[in-house]
Amino acid sequence: MISVDNIRVDFGGTNLFHDVSFIVNKKDRVALVGKNGAGKTTLLRILAGQQSPTEGAVSKQRNITIGYLPQVMNLKDGRTVFEEAETSFEHIHEMEQSLERMNNELATRDDYDSADYHRLIEDYTHLNEQYTMMGGSHYEAQIERALMGLGFSRSDFSRPTSEFSGGWRMRIELAKLLLQCPDVLLLDEPTNHLDIESIQWLEQFLARSSNAVLLVSHDRAFLNAVTNRTIEISCGRAYDYKLSYDKFMETRKERREQQIRAYENQQKEIADIKEFIERFRYKPTKAVQVQSRIKQLEKIVPIEIDEEDTSRLRLRFAPATRSGNYPIICSDVEKSFGSHTVFSGVNFTINRGEKVAFVGRNGEGKTTLVRCILGELDHEGTITIGHNVQTSYFAQHQAQLLDENLTVFQTIDNVATGDIRLRIRDILGAFMFGGEASDKQVRILSGGERSRLAMIRLLLQQMNLLILDEPTNHLDMQSKDVLKEAIRDFDGTVIIVSHDRHFLDGLVTKVYEFGNGKVREHLGGIYDYLAYKNADNINEALAAEKATNATQQTPEKPAASESRLSYEAEKQLQKQRRKLERTVEQNEEAVNQLEGAIVALEEIMSTPDGSTPQNFERYATLKKQLAEAEAEWEKNMELLEELS
Repeated sequence: MISVDNIRVDFGGTNLFHDVSFIVNKKDRVALVGKNGAGKTTLLRILAGQQSPTEGAVSKQRNITIGYLPQVMNLKDGRTVFEEAETSFEHIHEMEQSLERMNNELATRDDYDSADYHRLIEDYTHLNEQYTMMGGSHYEAQIERALMGLGFSRSDFSRPTSEFSGGWRMRIELAKLLLQCPDVLLLDEPTNHLDIESIQWLEQFLARSSNAVLLVSHDRAFLNAVTNRTIEISCGRAYDYKLSYDKFMETRKERREQQIRAYENQQKEIADIKEFIERFRYKPTKAVQVQSRIKQLEKIVPIEIDEEDTSRLRLRFAPATRSGNYPIICSDVEKSFGSHTVFSGVNFTINRGEKVAFVGRNGEGKTTLVRCILGELDHEGTITIGHNVQTSYFAQHQAQLLDENLTVFQTIDNVATGDIRLRIRDILGAFMFGGEASDKQVRILSGGERSRLAMIRLLLQQMNLLILDEPTNHLDMQSKDVLKEAIRDFDGTVIIVSHDRHFLDGLVTKVYEFGNGKVREHLGGIYDYLAYKNADNINEALAAEKATNATQQTPEKPAASESRLSYEAEKQLQKQRRKLERTVEQNEEAVNQLEGAIVALEEIMSTPDGSTPQNFERYATLKKQLAEAEAEWEKNMELLEELS
């Protein structure tokens, strides 16, 4: 379907990769892997026709269709979720219009015996068969399945796309791409904005699809479930393995060991030749042999070794001081925003030293409960924090609190203590800040790089309760392994909000599932939980539970005249709702800014020079402003729920 022949790509005189050749056949499921910066995204862009190689060629089968999902794309607004997804079926609408036009023509003509009339009947019959084969009569059901599989509810279908965050709008683009059923799918980090259930749905969708797939992902479990072939870009070359990801890793380890042995042998040979040249360079009787050795040295092609495997680097959190036996106890905890109850009846106890996972669909309250535990949100019921609990919390917004005037190295050097200061370069290298990257200023880092830097700072803090909210979103596989090993060795208590199954596997001993306003405890690891849910078909189970709840709580149906608002009234209601939604967003932004300012001031006040009366006065003012901002936010949330 696609043939890549000896392509080379240069950027600013630097070679990214060269002599890359491979063929993509129908039904191939290819994982494209390699370190950050190796050229994976560039290669996808070349296959998608959005970029040309410096040398070489890409040949494509005639009439082949290619669908490309980049990591970042320009998203357009102006339609509802369903209308945007429906744009994938524009060809169906064109066929419907043609069928309607031909049908009207057949109804108005009376030259039944003419050749032109019979040709029109044949064209209509052929187009109608094609329309049926392409699912023209049930494409709306396909849209519904795709959107709901990716986490949308039916009530979301009529909402404008502008109301959704960037992550959810990326899901809409993914749904559109899947619904187009291209011959070749190119997916760049498709699971970044998906929860566990949506990832499982995508796995099943790709398994049923007969099309070819090339994907870049840091989700190891997703790669193992979807791919049967692995192409690695390393040292500027491509290595093709007809193996799934885990088997590729085993083979790659053997190849690396062979490379190291060959490299060492070559280095010894080079050293011997250089020694001979230096020893006999000025002896006339050895002039011929010296010249021969010089030519021999020039002909040697240096053996390159894959990038250093930093996944074996072992990092450790600072030793945890002993906390009470029960760091967190939740008793009948409930949280509502206006009339909308996020969760209720939450009862569980987390023991000292346990590592637990919070999982569930996006929007089911995982982060909300974390904020309740941290004391950032008011709630019903009781959350008891145990004796001597010292909490560290990682969330994406914390990356914005870094000092932009410092370099990456200075940021970590300022918080490192003791022997760990001697290993700062190793730690930075493990998290993709090796070499010159450690001298970058924070202000020029991307959002993902800032998140990784904030994670490194967290590694060095003193705590005995660690709460991580989606910690792996911007980490590659080696960095994930480093972090996972550090958490596994940590002797404190850990709560992890994550959809990364491989990261959670072997790390957590309890799983708390959030769904339908409840929090359910499952003993065992993440795959014990998934096996249990899969056996019961999680999507159908949740749908059945919702249906049961709806049946039990369905009020009497109002009269038709009472159940519908007039057009003008509905229009006015929508206007009020949009205005309130903008106000709520502004309230949330104000709360986030005040929280960030308080955290920054607390860090200043913790230093000897920062304990001034002015700072304490400023701190009290910020706390008061935060309480007022949260009260305003909750009031507007309640008004918004009443309008929903």
